[in-house]
Amino acid sequence: MYEQHWQLADHPFENNSDPRFFFRSETHEAALLKMRYLIENNKGAGILAGGTGMGKTYVAGMLAADLPENFAPLVHIVFPQMSSAELLAYLAVELGADEQQICGAGLDVIVRRIQQQLAAANERGQQPVILIDEAHTIDDPSVFATLRLLLNFQEQGHMKFTLIFLAQHSLLSRIRRLGELEERLTVNCLLQPFSFDETVAYIQHRLQAAGASEPVFDAESLETIFAESGGIPRKINRLADLALLVGYADDSRTISRPQAEAVAEEVAGLVSY
Repeated sequence: MYEQHWQLADHPFENNSDPRFFFRSETHEAALLKMRYLIENNKGAGILAGGTGMGKTYVAGMLAADLPENFAPLVHIVFPQMSSAELLAYLAVELGADEQQICGAGLDVIVRRIQQQLAAANERGQQPVILIDEAHTIDDPSVFATLRLLLNFQEQGHMKFTLIFLAQHSLLSRIRRLGELEERLTVNCLLQPFSFDETVAYIQHRLQAAGASEPVFDAESLETIFAESGGIPRKINRLADLALLVGYADDSRTISRPQAEAVAEEVAGLVSY
């Protein structure tokens, strides 16, 4: 709606995983570096943790896109609220096992199929990567115990694969209580909110990626957006997107502090409601 007014070719603040809009902040770059080290050196398992809206799935997508082709298959489990048996069955099929053979099979058969698929991938020169998104929503402790046992394949069978949990911070304390699984986590990455300078650079980067050639937000409006968002990307996106809409409705040339404050009040009202 507002693209023509701001001379944009696209919406700059969509909450999607479009690589054009990925901003390589210090915290995201550090996470990518650590995750890549984990995978390329076959270090077992790791966790990418961050609050809601920090871009964990986005970072994982960029990581997957940057990996060499031999790091495959990539299994991205988006809905992990399954029983141990369901999770293992899903994983076996995603790794290449015959779904008909897995359906209704016992755990021993499913585990054996997973082992076979991992071995076959390694023989092809591949190293599977398993991403478990929203891992903090897993309620069944036996799921974590099962995943820990899968990591035994690395030690006992010298298999190469990587397991990465994407989760909110609450998972860290739960894993600490599990003891043996915590010992298997070689890398812990914690995504931190942006600083003010990073927030400004983030907004400018996304605007430029959308085709902007002139400044859109004045300095004071940027201060407001940072203060109200706390440097959390998803909140920045929401405030900046609505500010562009308000600026379009007001026929403004740039977004001002009063407009940013009005948007922040509106968003706060929706949240409290």
